[in-house]
Amino acid sequence: MDKQDYIDYWVKTSECDLSSMQTIFQAGKYDWSLFIGHLALEKILKALWIKDNERNFPPKSHNLLKLAEETSYKPDEGKKILLVRITSFQLESRYPDYKLDFYNKCTKEFTEENIINITELHKCIMEMI
Repeated sequence: MDKQDYIDYWVKTSECDLSSMQTIFQAGKYDWSLFIGHLALEKILKALWIKDNERNFPPKSHNLLKLAEETSYKPDEGKKILLVRITSFQLESRYPDYKLDFYNKCTKEFTEENIINITELHKCIMEMI
């Protein structure tokens, strides 16, 4: 596989996750839709990371801000805060000691707001690829 093949892989799987996020949201599984939204952003950032770096294998990290800082994407302070918040979705939905609190936080309104943010960030990063 060449560099473009790796980029295409991450883009394709990211777009699939973005679609799944919407489907899961429609099913009322708000916490899991945000977890999948985090994955979509992680994957699109990994595609950009490959584009912007010499290696074809991005860091094994779920930290969206860390990934972004190693790419040409330069988020402003508001977007940095957003990336940190969205990174927390993968922790809070995965580990039992956070899971119930996160589940309770994920109202329809909270989730809708974050889905909008995830979708906008995804689009912005995608335009850089």
